Amino acid sequence: MAFGWIDEQAELRRRAGLVRTLRPRPAESPLLDLASNDYLGLAHHPEITEGAAEAARTWGGGSTGSRLVTGTTELHARLERELAEFCGFEAALVFSSGYAANLAAVTTLAPHGSLIVSDAGNHASLIDGCRLARGATQVVGHMDTDAVRKALGTHEGPAVVVSDTVFSVDGDAAPLAALAGACRAFGAGLLVDDAHGLGVLGDGGRGAPHGAGLAGADDVVVTVTLSKSLGSQGGAVLGPARVIDHLVNAARTFIFDTGLAPAAAGAALAALRLLRREPERAARARAVAAELHTRLTAAGLEAVRPDAAVVSVRAPSPEGAVRWAADCRTAGLAVGCFRPPSVPDGISRLRLTARGDLSGAQIERAVRVIGGTRP
Repeated sequence: MAFGWIDEQAELRRRAGLVRTLRPRPAESPLLDLASNDYLGLAHHPEITEGAAEAARTWGGGSTGSRLVTGTTELHARLERELAEFCGFEAALVFSSGYAANLAAVTTLAPHGSLIVSDAGNHASLIDGCRLARGATQVVGHMDTDAVRKALGTHEGPAVVVSDTVFSVDGDAAPLAALAGACRAFGAGLLVDDAHGLGVLGDGGRGAPHGAGLAGADDVVVTVTLSKSLGSQGGAVLGPARVIDHLVNAARTFIFDTGLAPAAAGAALAALRLLRREPERAARARAVAAELHTRLTAAGLEAVRPDAAVVSVRAPSPEGAVRWAADCRTAGLAVGCFRPPSVPDGISRLRLTARGDLSGAQIERAVRVIGGTRP
Protein backbone atom coordinates (compact mmCIF):
# COMPACT_ATOMS: atom_id res chain seq x y z
CA MET A 1 0.00 0.00 0.00
CA ALA A 2 1.30 3.45 -0.89
CA PHE A 3 2.67 5.29 2.14
CA GLY A 4 1.94 2.30 4.35
CA TRP A 5 5.07 3.02 6.36
CA ILE A 6 3.42 6.21 7.64
CA ASP A 7 1.14 4.16 9.89
CA GLU A 8 4.16 2.44 11.42
CA GLN A 9 5.80 5.80 12.10
CA ALA A 10 2.60 7.12 13.65
CA GLU A 11 2.44 4.15 16.02
CA LEU A 12 6.07 4.62 17.03
CA ARG A 13 5.39 8.28 17.82
CA ARG A 14 2.32 7.36 19.84
CA ARG A 15 4.25 4.83 21.94
CA ALA A 16 7.03 7.33 22.58
CA GLY A 17 4.60 10.08 23.60
CA LEU A 18 5.75 12.30 20.71
CA VAL A 19 2.51 12.85 18.78
CA ARG A 20 2.06 16.48 17.75
CA THR A 21 -1.29 18.06 16.95
CA LEU A 22 -2.45 21.42 15.65
CA ARG A 23 -4.49 23.57 18.04
CA PRO A 24 -6.07 26.56 16.26
CA ARG A 25 -6.29 29.51 18.62
CA PRO A 26 -9.14 32.01 18.64
CA ALA A 27 -8.63 35.72 18.01
CA GLU A 28 -9.39 36.40 21.66
CA SER A 29 -8.12 33.92 24.26
CA PRO A 30 -8.58 33.87 28.02
CA LEU A 31 -5.19 32.16 28.41
CA LEU A 32 -2.16 33.98 29.78
CA ASP A 33 0.33 33.57 26.93
CA LEU A 34 3.85 32.43 27.82
CA ALA A 35 4.10 30.17 24.76
CA SER A 36 4.47 32.54 21.82
CA ASN A 37 7.62 34.33 20.65
CA ASP A 38 6.00 37.76 20.99
CA TYR A 39 8.84 38.93 23.25
CA LEU A 40 7.88 42.60 23.34
CA GLY A 41 4.12 42.11 23.19
CA LEU A 42 3.89 43.94 19.85
CA ALA A 43 1.87 41.50 17.73
CA HIS A 44 -1.40 43.19 18.73
CA HIS A 45 -0.02 46.67 19.34
CA PRO A 46 -2.22 49.18 17.47
CA GLU A 47 0.74 50.79 15.69
CA ILE A 48 1.90 47.42 14.37
CA THR A 49 -1.53 46.23 13.24
CA GLU A 50 -2.16 49.59 11.57
CA GLY A 51 1.21 49.32 9.84
CA ALA A 52 0.10 45.97 8.44
CA ALA A 53 -3.33 47.26 7.42
CA GLU A 54 -1.97 50.38 5.74
CA ALA A 55 0.57 48.33 3.80
CA ALA A 56 -2.15 45.94 2.62
CA ARG A 57 -4.38 48.83 1.55
CA THR A 58 -1.52 50.43 -0.35
CA TRP A 59 0.31 47.46 -1.86
CA GLY A 60 -2.33 44.71 -1.85
CA GLY A 61 -2.75 41.41 -0.05
CA GLY A 62 0.28 39.74 -1.59
CA SER A 63 3.61 40.73 -3.08
CA THR A 64 2.51 39.23 -6.45
CA GLY A 65 5.78 37.50 -7.30
CA SER A 66 9.36 36.68 -6.45
CA ARG A 67 11.59 39.49 -5.20
CA LEU A 68 13.46 39.70 -8.52
CA VAL A 69 10.29 40.01 -10.62
CA THR A 70 7.43 41.96 -8.98
CA GLY A 71 7.80 41.03 -5.30
CA THR A 72 10.00 43.93 -4.23
CA THR A 73 8.09 47.09 -3.31
CA GLU A 74 9.37 50.41 -2.03
CA LEU A 75 8.16 49.21 1.37
CA HIS A 76 10.52 46.21 1.26
CA ALA A 77 13.40 48.52 0.37
CA ARG A 78 12.60 50.87 3.29
CA LEU A 79 12.40 47.96 5.70
CA GLU A 80 15.79 46.66 4.55
CA ARG A 81 17.45 50.08 4.88
CA GLU A 82 16.04 50.76 8.36
CA LEU A 83 16.71 47.23 9.62
CA ALA A 84 20.35 47.38 8.50
CA GLU A 85 20.79 50.83 10.06
CA PHE A 86 19.15 49.81 13.34
CA CYS A 87 21.29 46.69 13.74
CA GLY A 88 24.49 48.40 12.57
CA PHE A 89 25.11 46.58 9.28
CA GLU A 90 25.83 47.82 5.79
CA ALA A 91 22.91 46.08 4.09
CA ALA A 92 19.96 43.76 4.63
CA LEU A 93 17.85 41.40 2.53
CA VAL A 94 14.31 40.43 3.55
CA PHE A 95 12.94 36.90 3.06
CA SER A 96 9.52 35.32 3.46
CA SER A 97 10.62 33.62 6.70
CA GLY A 98 13.55 33.31 9.06
CA TYR A 99 13.84 29.67 7.97
CA ALA A 100 14.29 30.75 4.36
CA ALA A 101 16.84 33.37 5.43
CA ASN A 102 18.93 30.75 7.23
CA LEU A 103 18.80 28.30 4.32
CA ALA A 104 19.93 31.10 2.00
CA ALA A 105 22.78 32.31 4.18
CA VAL A 106 24.28 28.90 4.93
CA THR A 107 24.00 27.46 1.43
CA THR A 108 25.38 30.52 -0.37
CA LEU A 109 28.26 31.10 2.06
CA ALA A 110 29.48 27.49 2.13
CA PRO A 111 30.35 26.47 -1.45
CA HIS A 112 32.00 23.24 -2.54
CA GLY A 113 35.36 22.79 -0.81
CA SER A 114 34.45 24.89 2.20
CA LEU A 115 34.02 23.85 5.83
CA ILE A 116 30.99 24.62 7.99
CA VAL A 117 31.55 24.40 11.74
CA SER A 118 28.12 24.10 13.35
CA ASP A 119 27.14 24.19 17.04
CA ALA A 120 25.35 21.04 18.20
CA GLY A 121 22.53 23.15 19.66
CA ASN A 122 21.71 25.06 16.48
CA HIS A 123 18.17 25.57 15.24
CA ALA A 124 16.74 23.16 12.69
CA SER A 125 16.88 25.81 9.95
CA LEU A 126 20.65 26.15 10.36
CA ILE A 127 21.01 22.38 10.45
CA ASP A 128 18.99 22.04 7.24
CA GLY A 129 21.11 24.77 5.65
CA CYS A 130 24.21 22.74 6.49
CA ARG A 131 22.64 19.64 4.93
CA LEU A 132 21.83 21.50 1.72
CA ALA A 133 25.15 23.35 1.43
CA ARG A 134 27.87 21.95 -0.82
CA GLY A 135 30.54 22.44 1.83
CA ALA A 136 31.42 19.80 4.41
CA THR A 137 29.89 20.17 7.88
CA GLN A 138 31.57 19.42 11.19
CA VAL A 139 29.31 19.57 14.25
CA VAL A 140 31.04 20.64 17.48
CA GLY A 141 29.96 20.57 21.11
CA HIS A 142 27.51 23.15 22.35
CA MET A 143 29.26 26.53 22.82
CA ASP A 144 32.68 24.81 22.71
CA THR A 145 35.00 27.49 21.30
CA ASP A 146 38.08 25.26 21.66
CA ALA A 147 36.37 22.66 19.46
CA VAL A 148 35.63 25.37 16.90
CA ARG A 149 39.31 26.35 16.81
CA LYS A 150 40.37 22.73 16.46
CA ALA A 151 37.95 22.16 13.57
CA LEU A 152 39.10 25.28 11.75
CA GLY A 153 42.72 24.30 12.24
CA THR A 154 42.26 21.05 10.35
CA HIS A 155 40.90 22.68 7.17
CA GLU A 156 42.57 24.54 4.35
CA GLY A 157 40.25 26.72 2.32
CA PRO A 158 37.08 28.76 2.93
CA ALA A 159 35.31 28.17 6.23
CA VAL A 160 32.32 29.55 8.10
CA VAL A 161 31.28 29.06 11.72
CA VAL A 162 27.52 28.82 12.19
CA SER A 163 25.72 29.39 15.50
CA ASP A 164 22.57 30.72 17.12
CA THR A 165 23.22 33.82 19.22
CA VAL A 166 20.57 32.76 21.73
CA PHE A 167 19.63 29.10 21.65
CA SER A 168 15.90 28.52 21.47
CA VAL A 169 15.69 25.54 23.84
CA ASP A 170 17.33 26.83 27.04
CA GLY A 171 17.80 30.50 26.15
CA ASP A 172 21.57 30.44 26.69
CA ALA A 173 23.70 32.91 24.73
CA ALA A 174 26.62 31.95 22.51
CA PRO A 175 30.11 33.36 23.27
CA LEU A 176 30.09 35.63 20.23
CA ALA A 177 33.32 37.50 20.95
CA ALA A 178 35.21 34.23 21.44
CA LEU A 179 33.70 32.74 18.29
CA ALA A 180 34.68 35.83 16.30
CA GLY A 181 38.22 35.58 17.67
CA ALA A 182 38.45 31.94 16.61
CA CYS A 183 37.17 32.78 13.13
CA ARG A 184 39.63 35.64 12.68
CA ALA A 185 42.55 33.49 13.79
CA PHE A 186 41.86 31.18 10.83
CA GLY A 187 40.39 33.63 8.30
CA ALA A 188 36.90 32.14 8.60
CA GLY A 189 33.55 33.91 8.39
CA LEU A 190 31.04 34.00 11.24
CA LEU A 191 27.33 33.44 10.52
CA VAL A 192 24.95 33.80 13.46
CA ASP A 193 21.19 33.52 13.79
CA ASP A 194 19.92 36.34 16.04
CA ALA A 195 16.26 35.31 15.97
CA HIS A 196 16.04 35.35 19.78
CA GLY A 197 18.39 38.30 20.30
CA LEU A 198 16.90 41.02 18.10
CA GLY A 199 14.65 43.23 20.19
CA VAL A 200 15.94 41.77 23.47
CA LEU A 201 19.75 42.07 23.56
CA GLY A 202 22.13 44.86 22.59
CA ASP A 203 21.64 48.60 22.95
CA GLY A 204 17.88 49.18 22.77
CA GLY A 205 17.30 45.71 21.33
CA ARG A 206 19.72 46.04 18.41
CA GLY A 207 20.69 42.41 18.83
CA ALA A 208 23.38 40.19 20.29
CA PRO A 209 26.00 40.93 17.59
CA HIS A 210 25.60 44.66 18.22
CA GLY A 211 26.01 44.05 21.95
CA ALA A 212 29.17 42.02 21.31
CA GLY A 213 30.72 44.76 19.17
CA LEU A 214 30.44 42.74 15.95
CA ALA A 215 27.86 44.81 14.10
CA GLY A 216 29.14 46.00 10.74
CA ALA A 217 32.22 43.74 10.69
CA ASP A 218 33.17 42.60 7.20
CA ASP A 219 33.53 38.98 8.34
CA VAL A 220 30.19 38.70 10.20
CA VAL A 221 26.78 37.87 8.72
CA VAL A 222 23.61 37.83 10.80
CA THR A 223 20.18 36.36 10.18
CA VAL A 224 17.10 37.58 12.04
CA THR A 225 13.39 36.90 12.12
CA LEU A 226 10.65 39.50 11.94
CA SER A 227 8.20 37.14 13.68
CA LYS A 228 9.39 37.34 17.27
CA SER A 229 10.24 40.69 18.88
CA LEU A 230 8.89 42.63 15.90
CA GLY A 231 5.52 40.87 16.09
CA SER A 232 5.26 40.30 12.34
CA GLN A 233 6.43 37.57 9.94
CA GLY A 234 9.44 37.04 7.72
CA GLY A 235 13.21 37.01 8.06
CA ALA A 236 16.30 38.87 6.91
CA VAL A 237 20.04 38.52 6.36
CA LEU A 238 22.29 41.40 7.48
CA GLY A 239 25.91 41.92 6.53
CA PRO A 240 28.38 43.54 4.12
CA ALA A 241 26.81 44.83 0.90
CA ARG A 242 28.87 42.41 -1.21
CA VAL A 243 27.50 39.47 0.77
CA ILE A 244 23.93 40.69 0.33
CA ASP A 245 24.53 41.17 -3.40
CA HIS A 246 25.80 37.60 -3.55
CA LEU A 247 22.61 36.32 -1.90
CA VAL A 248 20.45 38.24 -4.39
CA ASN A 249 22.23 36.40 -7.19
CA ALA A 250 22.74 32.97 -5.63
CA ALA A 251 20.24 32.21 -2.83
CA ARG A 252 17.56 29.85 -4.10
CA THR A 253 15.14 30.65 -1.25
CA PHE A 254 15.32 34.28 -2.36
CA ILE A 255 15.32 33.90 -6.14
CA PHE A 256 12.54 31.30 -6.39
CA ASP A 257 10.32 32.24 -3.44
CA THR A 258 7.43 34.72 -3.46
CA GLY A 259 8.35 37.95 -1.72
CA LEU A 260 7.20 38.77 1.80
CA ALA A 261 3.60 40.00 1.89
CA PRO A 262 3.36 43.80 2.16
CA ALA A 263 1.30 43.56 5.36
CA ALA A 264 4.12 41.68 7.10
CA ALA A 265 6.70 44.18 5.85
CA GLY A 266 4.55 47.07 7.05
CA ALA A 267 4.05 45.53 10.48
CA ALA A 268 7.78 44.83 10.88
CA LEU A 269 8.70 48.36 9.85
CA ALA A 270 6.22 49.84 12.32
CA ALA A 271 7.59 47.63 15.10
CA LEU A 272 11.16 48.59 14.27
CA ARG A 273 10.29 52.27 14.49
CA LEU A 274 8.44 51.74 17.78
CA LEU A 275 11.42 49.90 19.26
CA ARG A 276 13.73 52.71 18.18
CA ARG A 277 11.43 55.17 19.95
CA GLU A 278 10.96 53.00 23.06
CA PRO A 279 14.27 51.17 23.62
CA GLU A 280 13.36 50.36 27.22
CA ARG A 281 11.15 47.53 25.94
CA ALA A 282 14.24 45.34 25.44
CA ALA A 283 15.40 45.78 29.05
CA ARG A 284 11.90 45.03 30.31
CA ALA A 285 11.81 41.68 28.48
CA ARG A 286 15.12 40.70 30.09
CA ALA A 287 13.89 41.81 33.52
CA VAL A 288 10.74 39.69 33.21
CA ALA A 289 12.85 36.67 32.25
CA ALA A 290 15.12 37.16 35.27
CA GLU A 291 12.14 37.49 37.60
CA LEU A 292 10.49 34.36 36.20
CA HIS A 293 13.71 32.40 36.73
CA THR A 294 14.13 33.67 40.30
CA ARG A 295 10.55 32.82 41.27
CA LEU A 296 10.54 29.42 39.57
CA THR A 297 13.76 28.28 41.23
CA ALA A 298 12.54 29.62 44.58
CA ALA A 299 9.50 27.37 44.09
CA GLY A 300 11.82 24.36 43.77
CA LEU A 301 11.65 23.99 39.98
CA GLU A 302 14.69 23.29 37.79
CA ALA A 303 14.85 26.36 35.55
CA VAL A 304 17.78 27.42 33.39
CA ARG A 305 19.09 30.94 34.01
CA PRO A 306 18.10 32.99 30.93
CA ASP A 307 20.52 35.09 28.93
CA ALA A 308 17.70 36.72 26.96
CA ALA A 309 13.92 36.16 27.12
CA VAL A 310 13.63 32.35 26.95
CA VAL A 311 13.09 30.56 30.28
CA SER A 312 13.34 26.77 30.26
CA VAL A 313 11.92 24.49 32.97
CA ARG A 314 12.99 20.84 32.95
CA ALA A 315 10.32 18.12 32.83
CA PRO A 316 10.70 14.49 33.98
CA SER A 317 9.81 12.88 30.61
CA PRO A 318 8.18 13.60 27.24
CA GLU A 319 4.86 12.33 28.57
CA GLY A 320 5.29 14.36 31.75
CA ALA A 321 6.03 17.50 29.75
CA VAL A 322 2.91 17.05 27.61
CA ARG A 323 0.74 16.45 30.67
CA TRP A 324 2.29 19.41 32.50
CA ALA A 325 1.66 21.77 29.59
CA ALA A 326 -1.91 20.49 29.27
CA ASP A 327 -2.56 21.00 32.99
CA CYS A 328 -1.17 24.54 32.73
CA ARG A 329 -3.55 25.22 29.85
CA THR A 330 -6.50 23.91 31.87
CA ALA A 331 -5.46 26.32 34.62
CA GLY A 332 -5.43 29.23 32.16
CA LEU A 333 -1.74 29.40 31.19
CA ALA A 334 -0.29 28.67 27.74
CA VAL A 335 3.31 27.41 27.80
CA GLY A 336 5.57 25.82 25.22
CA CYS A 337 6.38 22.12 25.40
CA PHE A 338 9.68 20.96 23.91
CA ARG A 339 10.35 17.24 23.47
CA PRO A 340 12.61 15.05 21.35
CA PRO A 341 13.47 15.44 18.53
CA SER A 342 13.11 19.22 19.01
CA VAL A 343 15.61 19.19 21.89
CA PRO A 344 19.22 18.25 21.07
CA ASP A 345 19.96 16.88 24.56
CA GLY A 346 16.87 14.64 24.69
CA ILE A 347 15.59 16.39 27.83
CA SER A 348 11.96 17.50 27.69
CA ARG A 349 11.00 20.85 29.16
CA LEU A 350 8.47 23.61 29.33
CA ARG A 351 9.59 26.70 27.41
CA LEU A 352 8.37 30.05 28.66
CA THR A 353 8.42 33.37 26.83
CA ALA A 354 9.22 36.30 29.10
CA ARG A 355 7.15 38.90 27.31
CA GLY A 356 8.06 42.47 28.10
CA ASP A 357 4.43 43.47 28.58
CA LEU A 358 3.76 41.02 31.44
CA SER A 359 2.72 42.58 34.74
CA GLY A 360 3.97 41.54 38.15
CA ALA A 361 0.61 39.93 38.90
CA GLN A 362 0.78 37.90 35.66
CA ILE A 363 4.29 36.71 36.49
CA GLU A 364 3.14 35.63 39.94
CA ARG A 365 0.14 33.83 38.45
CA ALA A 366 2.30 31.99 35.92
CA VAL A 367 4.71 30.75 38.59
CA ARG A 368 1.84 29.64 40.79
CA VAL A 369 0.21 27.64 37.98
CA ILE A 370 3.48 26.01 36.84
CA GLY A 371 4.42 25.08 40.39
CA GLY A 372 0.96 23.84 41.22
CA THR A 373 0.69 21.55 38.18
CA ARG A 374 4.18 20.01 38.19
CA PRO A 375 4.12 16.24 37.55
